[in-house]
Amino acid sequence: MFINNFDPVAFQILSLEIRWYSLAYIIGVILGWTYCKKKLIKDQHIQGLFDDFITYLIIGVILGGRIGYALFYNLKYYLENPVEILMVWNGGMSFHGGLIGVIIASKLFSGKHKINQFIFLDLVALSAPIGIFFGRIANFINSELYGRVTDLPWSVQFILIDNIKRHPSQLYEAFFEGIILFLLLGYFFKKNYLQSPGKISALFLIFYSLFRFLVEFFRSPDPQIGYLILNLTLGQLISVLFLMIGTILFYLKNNEK
Repeated sequence: MFINNFDPVAFQILSLEIRWYSLAYIIGVILGWTYCKKKLIKDQHIQGLFDDFITYLIIGVILGGRIGYALFYNLKYYLENPVEILMVWNGGMSFHGGLIGVIIASKLFSGKHKINQFIFLDLVALSAPIGIFFGRIANFINSELYGRVTDLPWSVQFILIDNIKRHPSQLYEAFFEGIILFLLLGYFFKKNYLQSPGKISALFLIFYSLFRFLVEFFRSPDPQIGYLILNLTLGQLISVLFLMIGTILFYLKNNEK
């Protein structure tokens, strides 16, 4: 058993606290941007536009993630405390909300420059597992999104939560949604799937949704929501929806002429 007693604050500059979660976002964006620029983008025109797209992307992730969390996971609370929606530093981001924000941001940017939206979405899909990996590690450090009770040898006791041994579900997600997803999409990229923009995006939705759905069986449901239909969590139900969207998208892109 591992005892998790990490401080969510990485370091402090005067009265300004720099949290691990903020660093995870920054590191994820920088590494993802570098990966796209150095390894993925070959077209010089796209190279030039990608730097501007990053601004749209960051705004889409933050706004989508925060609004998604408020709508999907804690609507009643934020209706009563609307100002707290702006307090991103207090935690509470929805991956699926952030994904919707990215889709909207890429749609606006691509429409402005009259370029196929899926060119940018595929690049985001290929690099997103990097950010997901660091985000889940930050979740582990913060003792949030913790797992269900277990007696397995690698169980973790989250001191900030309780004295119960739990699954380190954040690390499961970091491994499957981060490392494995990154390797899988990288393999398909090498198979020249980007010649048909949209396939990589579809595969991202499919594999992420599958991994998320399965890992949620080891993760404690959000206390304010609990279990829903068929004893599934809200994260699992949303993952089923995005799995269906990804499957339909892959079918459509695979049959394009």
